[in-house]
Amino acid sequence: MNKITLRQTLIPLITIAIICFLWFGPIRISYIENIIISIVIIIANYIEYKGKPFLALGFQREKFTSKNIFALAPLVALGLFVFYVFALVPGITKLTGTPIDYSSFDQLKGNLPACLIALLLVWSSAGFGEEIIFRGYFMRQFVKFFGESKASIVLNIVLLACFFGFMHSYQGITGQLVAGTVGALLALIFYLRKYDLWFIVAVHGFFDTIALTCIYFGLV
Repeated sequence: MNKITLRQTLIPLITIAIICFLWFGPIRISYIENIIISIVIIIANYIEYKGKPFLALGFQREKFTSKNIFALAPLVALGLFVFYVFALVPGITKLTGTPIDYSSFDQLKGNLPACLIALLLVWSSAGFGEEIIFRGYFMRQFVKFFGESKASIVLNIVLLACFFGFMHSYQGITGQLVAGTVGALLALIFYLRKYDLWFIVAVHGFFDTIALTCIYFGLV
């Protein structure tokens, strides 16, 4: 493991403090907070990695191909969504005895303009925002400090999955467990793809696009 400098320690600590303030502080900017946090992270990475913020997050130019983004990623997203609908949600719902609280999405059913706006927010705030924050930044910073041993990677995925689930508390306990599991699977894909953030952003974005389509037609 490379020696970690003081700058590489202080900048992440300050960045994480800013992120926590934006998430849990008195100022509420719910729809765009992940976008703002992503910008903060890019600036922090620019300082830490001397002008190479995107590569440090996992935006690898050579992996941004039509095959990866527009063929493989949608297929992975579809497979993940099928698993979500037919195995994950029913299994965890049976375990908790409580259905996922989808009430925050009720206004999207049959409402095309609202769904189109939600689709834009999904790709910017969830697809790019959440993946930059959780996989590109938190997961990569964890690896930087604790290495890539099997135990470290497992702990990395589990801890961030728990936090990812917690951030979906508006969906109730079942929603938190489901989101945490999906987060763990996305993190595992990110690791297996050698930290290819373009790919995982696309998977997340297409997954949520499928989900929004189902919500629009009243299927969930």
